[in-house]
Amino acid sequence: MAILFDWYENPKTPEQQGEENMLHPRLRLNGKVTTSQLRARIQKRCTLTETDVIAVLDALSHAMGEELADGRQVHLDGIGFFRPNLVSTEPVTEKTKHKNTKVKLKGIVFRPDQALVDEVGRVKVQRTRFPFHSSKLTDEEIDALLTEYFATHDFVQRKSFQLLCGMTQTTAARHLRRLCEEGKLKNAGLPKQPVYKPVNGYYVVNE
Repeated sequence: MAILFDWYENPKTPEQQGEENMLHPRLRLNGKVTTSQLRARIQKRCTLTETDVIAVLDALSHAMGEELADGRQVHLDGIGFFRPNLVSTEPVTEKTKHKNTKVKLKGIVFRPDQALVDEVGRVKVQRTRFPFHSSKLTDEEIDALLTEYFATHDFVQRKSFQLLCGMTQTTAARHLRRLCEEGKLKNAGLPKQPVYKPVNGYYVVNE
């Protein structure tokens, strides 16, 4: 199976305005592997029983947590390095009082061993057929799409609108809310099961 990805625009600095947009690839995960699935696969590759694997992984989690809590870097051969990462809880300057109390754990930083990178090997990549980020449509372009859509449909639901405009669920919901506030659409369904219809002569194809 290939690693799915799509292209995203790089953020621009004020000095880069007007320059050609540069893109970067961002992957889309092909699902998730659970701990129980990994346990079963580990068990098949060694002499441990699955119960033994459960005990080892549990002990490893506790042991790593204790070492990381003491500020140590943990290295697992063939996997990589783990270390704690700190962040301040608020803006801090040299004049800030009690600044040593304004620090918390942000997360755990992981750097893979080369052996793990080699195990992944050369990957096959494929651009996803369905972009999972929102199209950059203007309000006028959205109106044009809806005008064409309502020429053959009586109503639109959030999922249909999302597919029509190539948007994420969150962005589609935001635009539908905007269109209702502007008086272009109304919810003819239930609050938790909305069905949107055009109002006030909007989205009517002129003969």
